[in-house]
Order: sequence, then C-alpha cells, then structure tokens
Amino acid sequence: LYSGGEVFIMNLQLDIILILMILSTFLLLGTSRLGACIRIGAMQGIMIGLLPLAISGSCLTLRIALIGTVVMGLKGFMFPYLLFRALRESNTSREVQPFVGYIASIFVGVLSILASFWLDTKLHFPIYFASDLVVPVAFFIMITGLFLIVARRTAVNQVIGYIVLENGIYTFGLAIVRDIPVLMELGVLMDMFVAVFVMGIAIYGINREFDHIDSHRLNTLKG
Repeated sequence: LYSGGEVFIMNLQLDIILILMILSTFLLLGTSRLGACIRIGAMQGIMIGLLPLAISGSCLTLRIALIGTVVMGLKGFMFPYLLFRALRESNTSREVQPFVGYIASIFVGVLSILASFWLDTKLHFPIYFASDLVVPVAFFIMITGLFLIVARRTAVNQVIGYIVLENGIYTFGLAIVRDIPVLMELGVLMDMFVAVFVMGIAIYGINREFDHIDSHRLNTLKG
C-alpha cells in the first residue's frame, strides 16, 4: 500500500507525463518538418516508457524496469534511427501538401481531445490508477495516430502515425489492465519493431523506384 504522500507524487508524475504527451501530439499535428516529427515521436516514445515507472512508484520491480527500458529503447531510439535512415535515403525534409492542412489539423486535435474527455465520461472502465487523464489521453493519442495515417501524404509521417496509434493503445492498456504477462508485452513490442522495420524498407523501395515518398502518388500508377 502507498502512503498519501507517495500517492500524490505518483499522480503528479503521471499527470506531468500525460500532459507532455498531449503537447507532443499537438506538435506532431502542427509540424511540417519530417525530422522534427521523428524527434517528437521519439520524445513521446520515451514518455511512454516512463509511464509504467511512474505508475509503480516505490514498488518498482525488475519486470517493470525491464519493460520500461525496452519500450524507451525501441520507441525512443531504435524506431527514430530507422526513420531517420529512411529519411536520409529519400532526400525529403518536409511534408509540403498534406491532405489536411496544419491549422486544420490542430483544430481537429482540439475537437479530438474534447471528444476523448466526453467519451471518458460515457464509458466506465475499471481504472486502476487515480489520474483522471489516463483514458482521455489514450483516446486522444489513438485518434491522432489514425488521423496522421490518413491526413499525411509522406510514408514517414504515416509510419509515425502508426507508432502514435500504438502509443495510445499501450497507454490505454496500462490504465485498465492491472497485470499483463511480460512475454505478451515484449511480443507486442517485437511486432511493432518488425512493422516499423518493414515500413522503413518500403519507404526506401518507394523512393528508389519513384524518386519520392509521397504514398498518394502511387494511386496514379497504371499498366
């Protein structure tokens, strides 16, 4: 059991991480530079890795430390490394003409976070942590990840959207599931690693064959 002071510190740490995740998500919505998007995604990946550590507080175990370290290593360093490598090969630095503009994207983000808080009031999940932000933030990140996948043209931003979507799913899982077997958690992370690795190869192949990474232009291929 935790004392009142420990609970307050844990909740404060958790709320700070969740607020930073919200801010980083809005930065992704409003940024055109692909390098900056990758760095923001890496920062969010590190914060995702810190979530289980903040939740455990003084009851930190080797299992939780291992999970947090693996998450931060993959999402904070390995995935960004693969994306930066693909970005260098493509010689692309900006998302010039997204399907949805950046001001409109931020407006969609505001609507999404309002909808997430509203949805949280309608759905009554068995939350095991005191912070009221966990589920709304998880919903918001999931919605934003899906939005980035469909609203951006370049394959790099679409991969980042996929990672952001998984970040939201991971956050939601931490909120409503008290204990997940470590092999299952590491298995999900390995699936993510393989997916991002394959996407990186696809980005390189698209750029090599067509001299661009605009996935929308692939729709015009004929014959």
